[in-house]
Amino acid sequence: MRVLHLSLTDFRNYASAEVELARGPNLFVGRNGQGKTNLVESLGYLATLGSHRVSNDSAMIRAGFDSAIVRAKIESSERDLLVEVQINRSAPNRAQINRGAIKPRELPRYFSSILFAPEDLSLVRGEPGGRRRFLDELLVARNPRLAGVLSDYDRVLRQRNTLLKSARNTGVKGDKLSTLDIWDDRLVVLGSEIIASREMLVEALRPEVGAAYQSVAGDDHAADLSTVVSIRGRLQEHDDPIESAQPALPAAEIEPTFREAVARVRRNELERGVTLVGPHRDDLFLQLNGLPARGYASHGESWSFALALKLASAAVLRRESATGDPVIVLDDVFAELDRTRRERLADAVADYEQVLITAAVEEDVPERLAAHVVRISKGRIVESEPPRVPAPVASAPSPEASIDGGA
Repeated sequence: MRVLHLSLTDFRNYASAEVELARGPNLFVGRNGQGKTNLVESLGYLATLGSHRVSNDSAMIRAGFDSAIVRAKIESSERDLLVEVQINRSAPNRAQINRGAIKPRELPRYFSSILFAPEDLSLVRGEPGGRRRFLDELLVARNPRLAGVLSDYDRVLRQRNTLLKSARNTGVKGDKLSTLDIWDDRLVVLGSEIIASREMLVEALRPEVGAAYQSVAGDDHAADLSTVVSIRGRLQEHDDPIESAQPALPAAEIEPTFREAVARVRRNELERGVTLVGPHRDDLFLQLNGLPARGYASHGESWSFALALKLASAAVLRRESATGDPVIVLDDVFAELDRTRRERLADAVADYEQVLITAAVEEDVPERLAAHVVRISKGRIVESEPPRVPAPVASAPSPEASIDGGA
């Protein structure tokens, strides 16, 4: 899979932008604040329906405008696709594939990318929410149907929390809340599928993480990961570090264990007005040489582990996808790495179909990743150097009847 052309309208600091992309490495160069990251952020949105920088879609719309449009011509499995999304400030977002309307949540079915950015250091050192988000984005990339399951679970969770808060405020006893039983069942059914899917994903990632860590760090520090699920009795708090791994919960035991957990914490939930068990309270436990990476890993080891998680994700998608390699995006990563890790990372991504790199200093990026350079200044493409090795250009869908009526 690769992006042939990226078109932006009123996205971040771009009034408009048209960027031709090559097979293999593409390097976006410009001083900080010029718009390099905005380009790759737009592609990340197509793949995950979110930004690695902000949680609010409106932040991606240019100031003073009501909507932004991201349009990408993609070559996937030897066919061309025109993928479009309109991000609206005060209306539901809209999406199209080859000019046909689809639900925005279906976009990840058509475009797959793995992005690594400095913010990803929080996967190792940050709070559980970031690691859950990492797993869930990869789940959807691996199986787009799960986007609906995750969305339905979030809706049930909100409804259940509203009911629990209402019961706490009015003093209603749990055994008199028949409605709560209905939400309990939906929480368990949907949550059990998410937990089981995460467990299978982690098992697929484990061997890849170990290999990827060694490839970028040059050392075998026995990098490993496992899930920690709240339904087994541990109420994970945001500031409560995990000190030991848990064995995976067998798939057949997930739903009954979940139902028992919901019954066990009912009194506590009514007192606090919040749902205390489920995949929204789980975590991903990372360890190096048998010790928790969070709190024990050095800065360099943490960087290597974060890189390993993303490289392992790419390896899993590459192995399982029928649409080809995911697009690899490295956003301001090389400035954070020493020379040895830069070279090792370049080796690790060199054979992917397409790699997109942003850098403020061109010399930070290994020369073999600078085959196609795009220079950016103040939200404008000021120069695009042709690839040093000619790349075939596939035909693209007709530019007529776009999502906004333009080209």
